[in-house]
Amino acid sequence: MGSFSIWHWLIVLVIVLLLFGSGKISNIMGDVAKGVKAFKKGMKDDDIADSSPSGRTIDQATAKEKDPAA
Repeated sequence: MGSFSIWHWLIVLVIVLLLFGSGKISNIMGDVAKGVKAFKKGMKDDDIADSSPSGRTIDQATAKEKDPAA
């Protein structure tokens, strides 16, 4: 009684497929995959921005050149 048998999992799978349909499940999984891909790309972009020389962006460097008193 501790764990579910293969028959329990098959019945649950059939019920889920009947409720959502196979098309909806594949669409949801595709959306999840796109979200993970976008998240990884965002994390990669953050790493590139953090590794800029001296931690300055181009806009900050040009602002210092225009106003040396800052």
